[in-house]
Amino acid sequence: MPPEREGVRERTPAGATAAGRHRARLDQPRPPRRRILPEWDPDAFGRLSERIARFLGTGRFLFWMTIVIVLWLVWNVAAPRELRFDEYPFIFLTLMLSLQASYAAPLILLAQNRQDDRDRVNLEQDRKQNERSIADTEYLTREIAALRIGLGEVATRDWIRSELHDVMKELEERTNGHHDRGVFPAGHPRRRDIDDR
Repeated sequence: MPPEREGVRERTPAGATAAGRHRARLDQPRPPRRRILPEWDPDAFGRLSERIARFLGTGRFLFWMTIVIVLWLVWNVAAPRELRFDEYPFIFLTLMLSLQASYAAPLILLAQNRQDDRDRVNLEQDRKQNERSIADTEYLTREIAALRIGLGEVATRDWIRSELHDVMKELEERTNGHHDRGVFPAGHPRRRDIDDR
């Protein structure tokens, strides 16, 4: 075999084919791809939109927006003609308010969508927690029922007392009967049993 072929064979890993040499290896991370469009974190953008939407819904925003519009109108009506930048129909003001509204509406919708997603996750967690609570309650109910059934078979104090009372009565009857006949019958002499030794 020519020496060049041997060198190629030594550098190629065992089991690799010509087609496999050009594929990316699975045990190594891919190199970062260059993108034309800039990347952003959607979660960070969502948080920013929520902050803006919360600010748009406050009285402070309405107060400052009213101040800006009043100053805008007063300036363009009372200022000298050469210093005015938006004459009477106030087209530039209308354009600015339309631009602000066109950005505010999607930001509010995005914040509402994120809140809906959070509510959905919380609702799912509450549902799972309720299912676990119901399962635990059913388990405890079965255990309590089993304990009650088991306690029905356990000897109670009154039952033991009545049994002892019956045994005492029986013993008294036997001893009274033995006293009447004598504890030891006449046919049996009083002596220790051989097996008791």
